[in-house]
Amino acid sequence: MLQTNDGIERAKRGDTRAFRVLVEQHQGQVRATVRSMLGAVPEADDVAQEVFIRLHQALPDFRGDAKLSTYLSRIAINLSLNELKKRKRKGRWLTFARSDGPELQVEDSSARPERQDLQDALQRAMQQLDPEFRAVVTLRLVEGYSVKETADILGLPQGTIASRLARAQQKLRSILEPWL
Repeated sequence: MLQTNDGIERAKRGDTRAFRVLVEQHQGQVRATVRSMLGAVPEADDVAQEVFIRLHQALPDFRGDAKLSTYLSRIAINLSLNELKKRKRKGRWLTFARSDGPELQVEDSSARPERQDLQDALQRAMQQLDPEFRAVVTLRLVEGYSVKETADILGLPQGTIASRLARAQQKLRSILEPWL
């Protein structure tokens, strides 16, 4: 397995195998970020793929100031926000399709159907958040970034991150109250 820094340098020099390894190492994280922002809709896979296309195009200029996972999260959030804006312009409403893809790593709901119901409710609740709040929840609670890292990724002050997270959690709590 390639070390990330070594893999980045090799991919910069045109090593397609090294780039493929980088994609394999980070595709689960990218898909989770995009699906958290967009839901389990067909466009989510397209946006996740676009993240790696953008990485490939930007790789020669990648200086390594941030970890690659942080860089990819920022691209994923930005492309997801663009997709949400596009949906809004087209006047389309989100659909709440269920995903059984392995990248979600959801436990078998046949043994515990109430667990799957809660996960479906959480997915629907996330989609009810405004995109700027959803981005904060995704980065902080789904991806596990710190307040500072989230602020850096989104280009916002740390106080804004903290207040958006608190407001988002409050809204999620009210939406999910019947399940809790």
